[in-house]
Amino acid sequence: MGLGFLSWLAPFALSFLAFPLKKANPSLFEGLMAVVLCVAAVVLQDAYFRTSAPRLAEAAPLGFLWAAVNLVCDYPMFAYGPMKMTAAQYYTQIGVDYAIYPAILIFVAWGAERRRRQTI
Repeated sequence: MGLGFLSWLAPFALSFLAFPLKKANPSLFEGLMAVVLCVAAVVLQDAYFRTSAPRLAEAAPLGFLWAAVNLVCDYPMFAYGPMKMTAAQYYTQIGVDYAIYPAILIFVAWGAERRRRQTI
């Protein structure tokens, strides 16, 4: 669960640092945040599977868990904080990006399993 919280905290902290860019160039800010989420997913999945090869049966639920942790930590700040976003606004503008976590973890594990099968 610690890595799940870190999957939210690290990008959130970086978004605070980059927030002035959101007003100057919203598209660039959104693109950079997507890259940050991708990097976080790859680095954290590598940390999680440090002692074992990624397995699809473990990576898929883990990716969805990390996405859920991000939504639980993130949504209240956007719904009740200064932005006052509706649920529809939040999930279509920000929340959907957290699908990056299960997508990357699933495909990294799928690739690892595929390589293992080819070498046997």
